[in-house]
Amino acid sequence: MTSNAIEPTNRNLYALFRSGFADRLDHPFLIIPGGATLTYGDVETRAMHMAGALTMLGVATGDHVVVQIDKSSDGVALYLACLRMGVVFVTLNTAYTPDEVAFFLGDAQPTVFVCRPADAATLQPFADEAGAKLVTLGVDADGTLAEATDTAPKIVDIVDSKGTDIACMLYTSGTTGRSKGAMLTHDGLAATAKGLHEVWGWQRDDVLLHVLPIFHVHGLFVALHPAMLGGSSVLFHPKFELDATLAALPDATVMMAVPTIYNRLLQADQFTPEQCASMRVFTSGSAPLAADKHEDFARKSGHVVLNRYGMTEAGIITSSPLDGERPAGTVGFAMPGLELRVVDDTNQPMPEGEPGMVQIKGDTLFAGYWQLPEKTASEFTDDGFFITGDIGRLDAEGRLTLDGRSGDMIISGGFNVYPREVELCINEAEGVFESAVVGLPHDDLGEGVTAFVVLTSEGSANAESIEEAIGSRLARFKQPKRYVFIDELPRNAMSKVQKVALRRDNADLYST
Repeated sequence: MTSNAIEPTNRNLYALFRSGFADRLDHPFLIIPGGATLTYGDVETRAMHMAGALTMLGVATGDHVVVQIDKSSDGVALYLACLRMGVVFVTLNTAYTPDEVAFFLGDAQPTVFVCRPADAATLQPFADEAGAKLVTLGVDADGTLAEATDTAPKIVDIVDSKGTDIACMLYTSGTTGRSKGAMLTHDGLAATAKGLHEVWGWQRDDVLLHVLPIFHVHGLFVALHPAMLGGSSVLFHPKFELDATLAALPDATVMMAVPTIYNRLLQADQFTPEQCASMRVFTSGSAPLAADKHEDFARKSGHVVLNRYGMTEAGIITSSPLDGERPAGTVGFAMPGLELRVVDDTNQPMPEGEPGMVQIKGDTLFAGYWQLPEKTASEFTDDGFFITGDIGRLDAEGRLTLDGRSGDMIISGGFNVYPREVELCINEAEGVFESAVVGLPHDDLGEGVTAFVVLTSEGSANAESIEEAIGSRLARFKQPKRYVFIDELPRNAMSKVQKVALRRDNADLYST
């Protein structure tokens, strides 16, 4: 691994990145298929002007800027501008509905809200209600923020930040259905970037094939941060498209993706060892890659996928080794600077190979949930370990295997879906008595969001009517892929719905 990055005295995350690419300002950074190739210097200059535009809008150090935009080079420049200014960058999934965005705006209290030009008219009232100035940014450097950036002065200085200052805030839901803003610090994000750079053996001449969105941890932090730290080039695709991805593989050395993407590559005849000859490593995250797919991938590509495990609140927690065995179904060893343990209900270590609760402690952990101190405190043990909510087991070497989640969270296509939020919407649909939402095995998505619905005695609801009722309230990835109508939900003696039974008895639903 080679890198010219030098630990800066300024703890601002951008200062760390710049130390990695300072001598490569003329080197290609974002290579856009069928479009421009932007150097590190190009993107930095754009970020300086964008910082000027944000300043003219009244944004100051410590303010929040909420962003819901499509993937673009200007989107990267906006993120870097916020880092440079010491502004808290709050990015939202582009699939969130206006109702969901309204909640985030009210909760985050931003100075500025950046949305897509086509969404401006719909979202303006919500921005007004939250007291935020609304500006727009499109994929082709269009929109009011892009226009302002074109003529704005450059802000050259990088704000001198403390490592404990908040750099970003990402919303993550919980079993209660209320989304929580996880506050991520400059030092925490830097620790994750440096850890990945080390563990994945990042090279200066690496070329990252980037097909992920940049509104979440995987696409924005896990993918782009190590590349910037190494001053490496990025093949910056607007989204995953099978043919375009296959065509780009010979020009890349690193690819990060979710199992859904790898499953689709496996179905292509062109996905061969010859097509992957230049690749150094494929990594998989956001959801477990099934053991059979892991083996199919090795056979078809000539590469063994490097699995890793992470979450919004902690960045990357474990990774399979770059050199060494990567057994199917395992997610590797704890990242540098992170302590991991598997414990019972009393926080005592579980014996080797026995499942228990996964808890972690270290530099990459978040600073807490925005305006929820009691919730934050409840997520940590008395000795400072974060309770991940995942169930796993450690082998004799310290390698982790995940067995499930202590909660009911579903990971579908790499996105987190919290059943309670979906159930609340379904239960409000006319003719519905109650519902239970679970994730069932799905070859393409990993888990398919599935609703088991009990109708009222007079109810005449069906899948179509429920879909219509919830369609404007939930992002598409949260909406059930299938509805199963039953007479009653299975319950235990305490009347608690037995979701384990629903998952067990319907495990083959998507394979029949």
